[in-house]
Amino acid sequence: MGTERILIAGGGIAGLTLATALSRVGLDAELVERDTEWRTVGAGIAVQPNGVRVLRGLGLGPALDAGGTRIDRWLFRDQDGVVLSEIEMHAVWGDIGPFIGIDRARLQEVLRAKACVPCRLGMWVTRASPTECGVAVELSDGTQAEYGLVVGADGIRSTVRPAVLGATSPVYGGQMAWRSLSPVRPAGVEGVEFWLGDGCFFGLCPVGGGRTYGFANVRQSQIHDPVPGRLERLRQRFEGFGGAVREYLACLESDEQIHCGPIEWLEMDRWHVGRVVLIGDAAHASSPMMGQGGCMAMEDACVLSDMLRGGLGDAVIDRFVARRRPRVSWVQQASRAVGEMLGLPPSVRNAMLRERGVSAFHDRFRPLTPPP
Repeated sequence: MGTERILIAGGGIAGLTLATALSRVGLDAELVERDTEWRTVGAGIAVQPNGVRVLRGLGLGPALDAGGTRIDRWLFRDQDGVVLSEIEMHAVWGDIGPFIGIDRARLQEVLRAKACVPCRLGMWVTRASPTECGVAVELSDGTQAEYGLVVGADGIRSTVRPAVLGATSPVYGGQMAWRSLSPVRPAGVEGVEFWLGDGCFFGLCPVGGGRTYGFANVRQSQIHDPVPGRLERLRQRFEGFGGAVREYLACLESDEQIHCGPIEWLEMDRWHVGRVVLIGDAAHASSPMMGQGGCMAMEDACVLSDMLRGGLGDAVIDRFVARRRPRVSWVQQASRAVGEMLGLPPSVRNAMLRERGVSAFHDRFRPLTPPP
């Protein structure tokens, strides 16, 4: 009994998208989230058209449009603000969908509104063992149950992953990131903008409500940046940048507005054992240089849900991984290449972006335009 149920571990983008997708096709699922309340980390997100395509397919298009803001351009600038490359989004993505900037808390609200499955907070998977027809699970409160499938959608610090695959630690990518939301938008910022310095950059992305998502990235050894004094240190680090970056930082008011963390990678040979499968960052966390982490999680969820309509057999999971791995690998490889390019000496990098920035951008994203 009960072995047709699906347990989703994790209430982030991957888990909530999967919950929505499974509920729409009538599959029996429930979700556990280790946090004790619904909250997010990372401030904002750019939902690119391949992710918007997924959310529209789940009936979330109107809510996404209402909560975010449409972005039509992506610009690379030097640290003084001089444009190196300017890319029109429609020329890259065509009619697949718009590019939407939205804050993560609002995106979570959009996803939760349609995730019509039972959700338990403050709960996580501590043991997952294969049975003849599924997976025997023990949760953090000591309760036990059997499921036909367990989906680890619990992020780069997954508890499901070590429970079935052993210790698999993320690798530091050589960059620290500071993320925040400003209540206003710097003058002239209408698209995604990367302001490039020497060994660092500052990104700006409009989100809903006239606000702006800011993300600073510095190539350096991994550190712990204490909260006290964080805002002033960030201002000092980017004080040589142009007006929009300084204007953005001037609009922040407190150290607590800024989230700081390392950029980490996760590349694994296996994403599943039996009827336990990992999706999103739990399986393939990548550098944010392509801005595709959330979109890959959405695609994972959509594809898995569609394939599970035919049943929960082991072969379904094998086919899911085989179908998703090439696309995810492309994103990881392209992300690494962008990071290496941005890390070149400014004179070399800027010349490359002036000469080939637009065509290279098209080449990176073109493989993502077909359906997943």
